[in-house]
Formats: sequence, structure tokens, C-alpha cells
Amino acid sequence: MVEKIIVLDFGGQYKQLIARRVRENHVYCEILPYSTPLEKLLAENPKGIILTGGPNSVFGDEALSYDPRLFETGIPVLGICYGAQLMAYELGGKVLHADVSEYGHTEVKVAKSGRILRDWKRTSTVWMSHTDRISEVPEGFEVLASTENCPVAAMENAGRNLYAVQFHPEVVHTEEGSKLFHAFVYDICRCAGTWKMDSFVDTTVKELREKIGDGRVLCALSGGVDSSVCAVLLSKAVGKQLTCVFVDHGLLRKDEGDEVEKVFGPEGPYELNFVRVNAQEYFYEKLKGVTDPEQKRKIIGAEFINVFEKEARKIGKVDFLAQGTIYPDVVESGIGKGAVIKSHHNVGGLPDHVDFKEIVEPLRTLFKDEVRQVGLELGIPRNLVYRQPFPGPGLGIRIVGEVTAEKVRIVQEADAIYREELEKANIDMGRGQFFAALSNMRSVGVMGDGRTYEYAVVLRGVITSDFMTAEAAQIPWETLQICMNRIINEVKGVNRVLYDLTSKPPGTIELE
Repeated sequence: MVEKIIVLDFGGQYKQLIARRVRENHVYCEILPYSTPLEKLLAENPKGIILTGGPNSVFGDEALSYDPRLFETGIPVLGICYGAQLMAYELGGKVLHADVSEYGHTEVKVAKSGRILRDWKRTSTVWMSHTDRISEVPEGFEVLASTENCPVAAMENAGRNLYAVQFHPEVVHTEEGSKLFHAFVYDICRCAGTWKMDSFVDTTVKELREKIGDGRVLCALSGGVDSSVCAVLLSKAVGKQLTCVFVDHGLLRKDEGDEVEKVFGPEGPYELNFVRVNAQEYFYEKLKGVTDPEQKRKIIGAEFINVFEKEARKIGKVDFLAQGTIYPDVVESGIGKGAVIKSHHNVGGLPDHVDFKEIVEPLRTLFKDEVRQVGLELGIPRNLVYRQPFPGPGLGIRIVGEVTAEKVRIVQEADAIYREELEKANIDMGRGQFFAALSNMRSVGVMGDGRTYEYAVVLRGVITSDFMTAEAAQIPWETLQICMNRIINEVKGVNRVLYDLTSKPPGTIELE
């Protein structure tokens, strides 16, 4: 049986990072909503349970609670931020509104390491984000650490396997955070750490064969990293039972449609059936007049399914629809009552009725870097595995406002120039995501001694390991100037180029 640690989500913005930090220790981790019944939670046979942060107060009208019997099971429980306050509150401690809220980098002083802060420095920096604080710990708990404005930054009752920290160890700004997760996973939960990508491939291929049997599979292939790995994984499992339908919705990067066909088409190395559908005009018409990004995502996702249904009827009986949905798609689209950051086309765009027996999502539990590891394990060429990520809705969410064929042309040409110049400058694009987008802003300019009133292109470059957090890439000024000059001179309809410095959070990587 696979070792598992469960993260109970109380609405925290960093829940994905918590799961990612556990998986970095080679233990499978899954996020469940706080409303999951205790009996169902225990049926998962978790080695440990982590309670996330959240925006509410444990004593407020909007408080999210959990079955207090959880703390009597003997299973190690780690509370983070709201989760720490909930543990204290449920077990008889006191939680009060803080006189001084803490947010961002904060110095923490460790008075006693205990088990959860093992090997921590006596003073280090942590990431805080709270307005309430634990003022009195429950009976049997020891205070391990504090800050200037937070008397209980960490506490534990080792005898009952209960641990809590007010700060966020999952965020990279917490200097000793990785030590905390290592201690919880190995020293406290006693995990062996045997979950690896090679075992994932073997297990998943076996499960797919058993699930699909002699059925036929229709795969939603976009040519991006996620759908490509999904397609090859399915090809390995069921071969010619798989038909990959590549819908060119007119929202792809420059020349990308032809590149996808070259890799997965009849001349490619993979055992599968390939169908290309040129539906550019169809999608442009469906998106006409639509400016809201959520609505654009929903339309693109729903029309994808409609196109697949039409192709399925041409192909004949199809039993399964396969998609390259990955874990961040699922979590950002909302788990339980967690915040919907943005609907992903693989998750939020599905219509109520899907004309297939079942949807197959073999990568649904993986983060982006784990998907890439699977790709390499499957033997997919490294240049394909590490190609620039591309969202399912494509340029539809890289064009702010209404999508038109003319705007798509502008973004495609600007994006191609941007990536070409980054390659010439030897910028390592494998560490993040780099692309051009089109703002909905038009401004006055001067070109050839004449007045212009054209669009502003936004260049985006972020460095990230897991796509849950990201920092703006520090691209050399000279390279940005070259990009600016080429885009304005070579792309008709543009007279201004901007560089987006926003990190994630507070922003998202895509503009919409």
C-alpha cells in the first residue's frame, strides 16, 4: 500500500505547496476538503494529517471546524496557521485577535526544538500571515517558538502526536521550512519515502490497462507538456486503442499546430491514431464579444468537448475521454469550499453532459515538475518534456479582453520574437515560463514621424519550480530592449512593450 499523508484544506492559499513539500520527501500527498468526514479520512489510512491555513477566525461566524475526535486517533497531526489555531481552540487553549497582525518575513526565536523543529537554528526567518494568534496553549502542550508579536509560533504535544506552527513552513521564505517537513514525514510519521516517478509509471500503466480493457480512448491532445505526457502514457498502456484528437482552435503559438502534427502524426514514433481538426474560425466565432476571462475559459473548455464529441461520432464508438489535467488545475479550480483562483479548461469547462462512458485523467495527482519526470521516464525527448508550458485555453487567456484573429496574430508574432531572442541570449527558460501577451490597452505613439494608436504587448517571464509560487525573471536589460525594438518594428499593430514584474502570489502566471 502506498504511504499517504492527507492535507485537509481550510481555504488556505498555500495548500498546494504543503502537498508539494511532502512529495519532495518521496511520500504521496493528497488534498481533501475540510468537510471530509472523519470516517472517510481514516479509511484512507494516512500516515499523517496536515491542517492548512485559512482566511477565517476559529471563533467567528464563518469558522470552519472539524471533528475533534481527529486529535484522539494517535495519527500525527500538524496544524499550520489556521490549522494551528483550530487545534489549540478545540483542545481547550485560547485564541484571540492579535493586537498586531503579522504578514511577511518575520524573525522567529526557537526556545526548544522538540520533535517538529528538530535541527532548527535558534533564530531564523519565517513567513507569517495571520490576524489571530494562540494566546494560551492547551494542557499538555509545550511552546517551542515565538516572535515579537506572537507568543506561540510553534507548539507540540509529542505524547499525543500533535504539532502546530503559526507560520507557513511550506513557503520558500521560511528558511528552515524543509527541515520541518522532513521531521514530520520521517521522524514523526515514520514514512519510508518510497514514492517515486518510476513506480508511478508502472502502476499507472497497469491501472489504465485494467480500467480501459478493450475500450477505445479519445485523448484531448494540445501538444503541451501535460497532454503530450498523457498521450504517451496512454499509448504505452493501450496502443492503437488510443485516438488523439488535436484541435487547432486558432489560439496556439506560431507554427505550433504543424509541430504537434509532426511529433504525434503518422510519421511520429508513437503507437496511436492521430486526427487534426482545424477549428480556428469556429472558436473565434464562439468567443466573439466575450471579455470576461472566466467565461472565455468556460467557452473554450466546453467547445473542446463539443468538438471531441463530433469527432468521436466520426471515429465510431469511443468509451473514454482522456485529458492532461494535473493537480494544480484541480486545486486552483476549487476543492471543497476552497477559493477558486481560476477555472482550468480541463476541470471547470466540462458541460453537464459528456457523451463518453468516463473521463480518464492519469496525471490528475501530479504537479508540473512531476509530470516532466514521468515524461522522461517514458522516454519522451527532453526538448519536448521541457518545452514552454502552454495553458489549455491557449492565447485566449493571453489576450486581455475580446479575442479576434488579428489579436491572435499579434501575440503569435510577438511571442515568437520574444522566445527567439531569449534563446539567443542563452536565457534558461526551462526554469519557469516565458511568453508574450496582449493587453487591452491602446496608447499613442510616434512611428515614422506619424502618430500611432496601437496595442501594448506585455512580456512575462517567471522563475518557478512547481508553478505554485513564482518570481519575475531578471532578464538582462539589453535583451529586453532588443525584444522591444523587434516587436514594435516587426509586428503590425504594436507601439508599446511592457515587462510584467508581478510575482505569484499575489498575481497568477497567466494574465487571465
